[in-house]
Amino acid sequence: MTLLNEVLERPLDLGYAAASEARRQGTARPATPVRRGLTFLLALVLGLTAVWAARELRTPAGVETASDVLVAQIRERSATGEELMAQNTALRGEIAELQEQALGTEAEELLELTERIGSAVGTTAVEGPGMVVTLSDSASANSGEPDAEYGRVRDVDLQLVVNGLWASGAEAIAVNGHRLTAQTAIRTAGDAILVDLQPMISPYRIEAIGDPDGMRTQFARTQAAGFLNFLAAQASISSSVERADELRLAAGTSLAPSLVTESS
Repeated sequence: MTLLNEVLERPLDLGYAAASEARRQGTARPATPVRRGLTFLLALVLGLTAVWAARELRTPAGVETASDVLVAQIRERSATGEELMAQNTALRGEIAELQEQALGTEAEELLELTERIGSAVGTTAVEGPGMVVTLSDSASANSGEPDAEYGRVRDVDLQLVVNGLWASGAEAIAVNGHRLTAQTAIRTAGDAILVDLQPMISPYRIEAIGDPDGMRTQFARTQAAGFLNFLAAQASISSSVERADELRLAAGTSLAPSLVTESS
């Protein structure tokens, strides 16, 4: 209550009250140009210091944003995944050689059939001509501008393009080097797109092996081609469709048969 009474009865600070009384009695020190200049400089320095402190508090130097940390983790995990995929491919090659040695020439037809089936389902590395479709997030989304999430490539965008390539006659497809199989899923987890649980980041390079000329002609007639134009016009998501004379797609994850157990 004492503080409230003091504020209500004497709202003017004691220092201001004394200065006002001195001016009223004519005993106040005169405001010379030098004093005014020093006061102005002091106020300017204090103002600049306050602005600098506010900016430093708002954007601390050297502190990464959550998006930067996520992208760095995705790149690190992607590099690790690529190394493991390369090791897996090498092991598959060794297994194939051991199978040939064990079965001999009598099982050449069986080995050829196994290779054709593996190529179709995505568990065998393939190479040949084809086409490449690339999608990239918009410049505003890459710079982290507010309300720019609509400029990011979504999982449904990749799904539509991949389905369009399959419909155009693609024999094998990979997204950012990850081979698609019959069980591959393209989903979103936060800001990242997962292809068979592997995180992908922009730009998204979709490679498809097949007849380049026939695929480009058929792809231009699909819904995916028109959708790419829509993304460019409405969300500034850039895309390109290019012919590739030689592509090599690594083998995908082997399909594990499901085990069914009977309970008594």
